Amino acid sequence: MTSFPSSDPAGVVVTTGLPSETQALGRRLAGLLRPGDVVLLAGPLGAGKTLVAAGVADGLGVDVPVTSPTFVIVRSYAGFLPLHHADVYRIDSTGEWDDLDLLTMAADGVLMVEWGDAVAGSVPDDHLVVEISV
Repeated sequence: MTSFPSSDPAGVVVTTGLPSETQALGRRLAGLLRPGDVVLLAGPLGAGKTLVAAGVADGLGVDVPVTSPTFVIVRSYAGFLPLHHADVYRIDSTGEWDDLDLLTMAADGVLMVEWGDAVAGSVPDDHLVVEISV
């Protein structure tokens, strides 16, 4: 069951109990996103970062399956807003991040970055962080 029991100084705390609820959270988040938004997904391996991204994609009208782009680094999807889904797990430096130029590419849509805490200092200050714990 998805619940919104509390908030803390860092933001809203949301608890989900099932993968489908985590994906539903992403669908709800999609309704809040606008062109140029950057969402950083943080959490341990297997926590549900890709599930949140898949939910956002569904909420944006993407009609193809969303998978983690670990080896290709970024996948782009067409929806009501373009969704650019990146995974920076294998990025070793800020220079590599800069070379990808994802912020420019994603200016017309939403950029979601798995392992986003690694690049938090290289994105606009008004980014959203979704911290996932298990």
